[in-house]
Amino acid sequence: MMGKRQIHLSAYLVGTGIHVASWRLPTAKRNASIDIEYYKQLAQTAERGKFDIAFIADSLAVNEASHPNILNRFEPITLLAALAGATSKIGLVATASTTYHEPYNLARLFASVDHISNGRAGWNMVTTGDATGETGRNFSRTSHVPHDQRYVQAEEFIDVVQGLWDSWEDDAFVQDKATGVFFDPEKMHRLHYKGHHYTVQGPLNIGRSKQGQPVIVQAGASESGQQLAARTAEVVFSHVKDFERAKKFYHSLKSRLPDYGRTPDELHILQGISPIIADTKEEAEAIYEQLHDLLLPEQGLRFLSGYLGKVDFSTYSLDTPAAEVIFPEENGIQSHFEWMTELIRQKNPTLRQLYALLEGGSNREWIGTPEQIADTMGKWFAQGAADGFMFIAPILPQGLDVFVDKVIPILQERGLYRLDYEGDTLRDHLHLKKPLNRFRVRDKQLTERR
Repeated sequence: MMGKRQIHLSAYLVGTGIHVASWRLPTAKRNASIDIEYYKQLAQTAERGKFDIAFIADSLAVNEASHPNILNRFEPITLLAALAGATSKIGLVATASTTYHEPYNLARLFASVDHISNGRAGWNMVTTGDATGETGRNFSRTSHVPHDQRYVQAEEFIDVVQGLWDSWEDDAFVQDKATGVFFDPEKMHRLHYKGHHYTVQGPLNIGRSKQGQPVIVQAGASESGQQLAARTAEVVFSHVKDFERAKKFYHSLKSRLPDYGRTPDELHILQGISPIIADTKEEAEAIYEQLHDLLLPEQGLRFLSGYLGKVDFSTYSLDTPAAEVIFPEENGIQSHFEWMTELIRQKNPTLRQLYALLEGGSNREWIGTPEQIADTMGKWFAQGAADGFMFIAPILPQGLDVFVDKVIPILQERGLYRLDYEGDTLRDHLHLKKPLNRFRVRDKQLTERR
């Protein structure tokens, strides 16, 4: 099933781009985050580039410090359904929280998109970090669930969801008009799940799709997150900008797979990258400087506050050394907190310099020509830092256009990337097997024991 190892790619689609100031560029499209035709064009561009995935992130709370491109945007699963009709091959993945959904509803939503897209859907499973506590207050809660408890709950959540996705065997709906038999009762399975957090009977009111189940994607980098990913995830999105740290994370996570009877090729690790690409290194640097100049200092500090929780940066000068600020570890995304504290330890930046590092300047090897970007991607891929990349363009649509038109042909010439899709489903693109129906496997094993 799997030939020569090649790079996997996911396109992170978010408004005018991930850079906080991207919306201020003269060419930036107004209201990009709620323009469905614009999103269709982005997905079609990624499909033209033979990307495995078009990825839609999410958050369940916004405030004054939020990224401009998430203040006014689509609900992601709804958006996936629209993109399914505008594309025919690319996988479609959206974020949904185990902390703020019920398993039955979420299982039904993603199973529906999987059918609508003819087997191209994936679920980015998150537990929702929340350093400010605002998410809980949007869901009638007085506080956010602590980090480790969120992952305990997520362990149950995914078992329920995947069990519900197996409610029906592939050939359960016989629809025999002559006999009047619509389905085979022996091929319908109730889950009868009873755990600490969830009690769910089933069955789900939609059957298995062409690929069996949506692909499971995860982004957790903490100890709890890695354990959950090693057991359940098929794609892991990481955002480690340092090459050596990326290698360490890659090998740490892959080494956990045998504990769950899994092999390394059953989980793909995609490192997040935000290249700035131009015909010359100098032109790419100029684009970076243009973006940096458009970032208002107060906007940068609000963005910094959003990463680090309840810190009032208004009491500090921009030239205050970041090491002098007390950053209490909040109930947010631990990998973000650890990454930023490591930046402070290594580079000893001022607050002015810190927000510049966070918005894209911490790794200059991703600023350059198409050949230089392809070289760096090839290095990370070949030397055990990644199975592929989550392409998070600083500027959209231009960043995606230039990557598809100028970087991908180089990767293809080097044999590192597909020339065309070889299948129709997301599992086909990722070389993942269609999962067997657990109830059919269980019944077969019981029969063999007798």
